[in-house]
Order: sequence, then C-alpha cells, then structure tokens
Amino acid sequence: MTKGLKLPNDFLWGGAVSAHQVEGAWQEGGKGVSIADVMMAASRTDPARVVTDKVEDGKIYPNHWGIDFYHRYKDDIDLFQQLGMRAFRTSIAWTRIYPNGDELKPNEEGLAYYEDLFNTLRSKGIEPVVTLSHFEMPNKLVQEYGGWRNRELIDMFVRFATTCFQRFHKQVRFWMTFNEIDNQSDWRFDHHLLQDSGLKLKEGENAEEAMFQASHNELVASARAVLAARKIDPQLQVGGMLAMVPIYPLTAKPEDQMEAMRAMQYRYFFGDVEALGQYPAWLRKYWRQKGYNVKVSAADADILRRGTVDFMGMSYYMSFATAERDDGEVEFDEHNDLVGNPYLPKSDWGWQIDPVGMRWILNWMQDRWHKPVMIVENGFGAYDKVEDGKIHDNYLIDYLRSHIAEMEKAVVLDGVDLIGYMMWSPIDLISASTGEMAKRYGLIYVDQDDTGKGSKKRLLKDSYFWYQRLIASNGADLQ
Repeated sequence: MTKGLKLPNDFLWGGAVSAHQVEGAWQEGGKGVSIADVMMAASRTDPARVVTDKVEDGKIYPNHWGIDFYHRYKDDIDLFQQLGMRAFRTSIAWTRIYPNGDELKPNEEGLAYYEDLFNTLRSKGIEPVVTLSHFEMPNKLVQEYGGWRNRELIDMFVRFATTCFQRFHKQVRFWMTFNEIDNQSDWRFDHHLLQDSGLKLKEGENAEEAMFQASHNELVASARAVLAARKIDPQLQVGGMLAMVPIYPLTAKPEDQMEAMRAMQYRYFFGDVEALGQYPAWLRKYWRQKGYNVKVSAADADILRRGTVDFMGMSYYMSFATAERDDGEVEFDEHNDLVGNPYLPKSDWGWQIDPVGMRWILNWMQDRWHKPVMIVENGFGAYDKVEDGKIHDNYLIDYLRSHIAEMEKAVVLDGVDLIGYMMWSPIDLISASTGEMAKRYGLIYVDQDDTGKGSKKRLLKDSYFWYQRLIASNGADLQ
C-alpha cells in the first residue's frame, strides 16, 4: 500500500446519499409520488426491482420510509460534522418541489424543507453538493406524458431547476443535473430505462431508438439548466454525473481492443455531449446505419454547444471487461457482451472490486473531457454484524483505503483536477439497485431491517473512525 498522499487544503472530503434512499416521509410536506415511490423491494438473489404504475396495497416500497432522514437530518448532520465531513452530496426530490412535475407554481413546504437542510449543513461547515434528478422524477410524468421521450418534460425540468437555483443559490454552489444518466445505455434492462428516463416501452417500439431520443431530450434539458444557472448566478458550478465503469478488453487481441473501445464510446457519449457540446461522429453514423430518426434540431445543437457543464461528477464502484463478439461486429450490448475479469475479486452482490480502475478512469476522463472532476459516489455494499453494540467493518475500510490510495495517485502523481471525494455512503440507506437495507454502505449503522422495522438508532462503525482520521490528515493517514 502506497503511503497516503496529502491532497490540496481545499479538497472536499465528504459523503453522498440521494433523497429517495434516505428521506422517507413520502407523503409529507405536500410531496407527490415519484418513480422511487412505486419501486418494490428486491434482493441479492433476485435483484430485479418490480415497478408498479401506482402504489398498490400490500406491496413493500422501501423508499416510503428510507431511514427517516426527513425527520432526523439535524441529528445525522451532527454526526457528519463530528466525522469531519467538508461536503455532503444529496438530491432534491423533484416531487417535493413540483408534486406532479407539471405544475406552474412550486410547493413552498418542500422548498422550506431543503432551505433548512442546506442552512443546517452550512452552519456545521459542510458544503452541500446537490443533484437535481436522482431517479426521482414524478410518476405522473411517466404515466401521463410517456417519460423523457416527450419534449414537454424539457420545460418542466428547466422550471424545476430554475426554481431551485433561484431559491438556493446562496447556499448551494455545486450542482449536478441528472444522476448516472449513462446507465440507460444498457437499455435492454427495463429498470434502467424507467429509472433514468421514465420510459415504459410501447408495443413494437424500438428500445434503443427510444433511449437515444429520451437521452437527447434530457441532455438538452441539462444544457438549458446550465444556462439558467449562469444567468441567475455566474458563481454556480453545474456538472454532469455519470456512472464511470471502465470497460477493459479481455486480452491484447485487436478484436477485443476494438470491442472495448466501442463499449467505452457507447456508454460515455453522454459525457461527450455534456462536456464537449456535441455528439461524436461515430454515433451520428450509427444512427444513420440503424435508420434511427433521433430528432436533434439546429436549435438543440446550439443549446448543447453553449450549455456545456463546468465539471464532471462521477460514481465509481467497479469495472467491466468485454471481448470480441461472436458475430464479429464492432457493436456493444452491455447486457450480453460483458465477460468476467479473472484478475479481480467480487463483492457478495457480484460487483468486481478494482481499486486501480479508480486511477484509470480518472485519467481517462481528464484526457477525454478536459473538465474538473468530482467523485460523488464510491463505496461497498456488504452485510454487517452488530457485536456488543459495535460493527467491525474492516471490509469497508479495506475497500475505501485501496480506492482512495489510487485516487490520490491520480491527483498527486498524474495531475488530475479533482475537486472532492464523497464516499457512498456516510450512513446506511435503502439500496437503489435492490431496495434492500441489508446491503449496507454506511459508516453509520441504522437499526432497521428490509421491511422498515427497527429502532432506527444510529451506531458508529469502525469505518467511521477510520474515515474521521483520514479526513483530519487530508488523505495522508491511510492506515
């Protein structure tokens, strides 16, 4: 293990959550129903989360209760302050501000809640980092408007973003538009299409073409939000946010190299648009070859060119590998074209553990997009065992230590322009992938099971004190 490398004094050490995974209180404060509110629980062995059109009696929707952060945030933020956190990344639940998504006037009770949340963070010396859309779009926009295939959602999202910028620009400096917008590149997984774009495919509809059109509309909305923020307050920093998953070639075989190159292009064209302001040539050619009619107007192209982001936010959990396709085509299907990497171990949930990939992807992003980067998710889901009121989670410490060490090399040795690191997550929460509580990411344990039962008492894990020492040393103490 390389000795810790001290980072710049203004480096933002922190932790990250999303509103729907922690807040609960799904019907309080005038909140409307979001996609997250109609997502049922799943499990490690059966990870596909069933999504219903509306909330159905007798079904388990774990985002309804979260970890009760809505009522407990002041006490939790006290624990974050004691941890030494300099930044806290969360999201604004769209349906707390515009309950159905299509209203013209915002819900004042929702605005007041977030105003107090951000004021509380600032009073404790913690910088809020805020995502506008983190898998929480209003369910009405899915059921009645067809999700992001409908261009009407562009104006609705920009109205929501503008409201937030106007209300919170003095408290929140760093913003991101859409969380992990690139996950829908795996469009064969219906869950990703619904979660990212609110798409429920129509009979006979081409899923890939629908994904490209919905993604385009989201990218235009993101660029317009960037432009709106600059008009309201030029000091605001608005970023994109991608799930960064390096996709390596399995071997040095040229065909494997070509497949891996296309895989990276396919998954990360979203970043090309957000950071560079235009679609890559290969994708425009691909649309023509497929006969897709993705509607991109000249006005859209101008907005994308002018509304490029100020930084790139990223999550990092794992890496993938791919190899030459049996049909010899240089295309990429994330659902079917991934292969196991024999050099990497896996978590209990099958996620490949790749610390070096952290350094690799940070360099790749810097070389490709030439923007500052912010790590806003990095963590390890595991089973915890409480023994005499303590949780000895050395597995999480080992994961964080190895990944942070590679991050520090990227900054100190490679010159990557990194704003901050927010691990996922400072506190246990509802897993977005499976809806479980048992898949625990936190430095702080929450006494609650998968059905929401428990005292909700907070316990500090061994990892809490490890991360506390790391922040105090500004990254130098990795022991």
